[in-house]
Amino acid sequence: MTIFVLGTIGGLINISVLTTLKLFRSNQCAFYLIMESTVNTLQLFVLFIIYLLPITIGIDPANTSLAWCRIKNFLTQTLRLLSTSMVCFAALDQFLSTNPQHIIRQMSSLRLAHRLTIVAIFLWIAHDIPYAILYLIVPPSGCIITNIDLIRYYSFFYYPVLHGLLPILVSSSFALLAYRNVRNLVRRQVAVERRRLDRQLTAMIFIRVIFYVLLLIPYTIYRIYSLNVTFTQANLDPYV
Repeated sequence: MTIFVLGTIGGLINISVLTTLKLFRSNQCAFYLIMESTVNTLQLFVLFIIYLLPITIGIDPANTSLAWCRIKNFLTQTLRLLSTSMVCFAALDQFLSTNPQHIIRQMSSLRLAHRLTIVAIFLWIAHDIPYAILYLIVPPSGCIITNIDLIRYYSFFYYPVLHGLLPILVSSSFALLAYRNVRNLVRRQVAVERRRLDRQLTAMIFIRVIFYVLLLIPYTIYRIYSLNVTFTQANLDPYV
């Protein structure tokens, strides 16, 4: 409950600040941060409902309703991947917008941000449809995946790579490159206001990526370790 309340308040504050301040309204990096906060807030609501229902009605509906079994897993995974994408996109955008080469800076635009977000939404929805459809209620285990090929995919690619090493490398690499670019802004003929904005956004992204990586690394290590020690369907439960 505490995590839900604090997380929701924090997400709403982020959205409010980034949407009301004129400085951030038309900034593509701020757009990514708004999208990430929105997705994270939705994810908290979904997880809150998932954990609240068994307490309220005394039974986990995911073990009795096939529709809810599939919907809850589809929503949580899609939102998680969208949130990860926004972090990576924000780091990429800061690298582009602070790059000393004009042709690379031009690649950073609000139009690109909108397109990347739309692509990510449709991509992860398409990616997670089989994940949702192939969930079945199997007594006494409950809501689990029974397709062996899908189990192997999520065991050896999704958790270690797609939701582990890949976003860690992408976000941290671009955040470090953006930080390097900002340190060299003094040498370039850049307006003071633009320089200040770039520094603020880069600092925000850099700190966000640090926390993201620090929180994701233990989770990734745990997944890789657990999959090498024991290979069971229980390891694929995203809420364990």
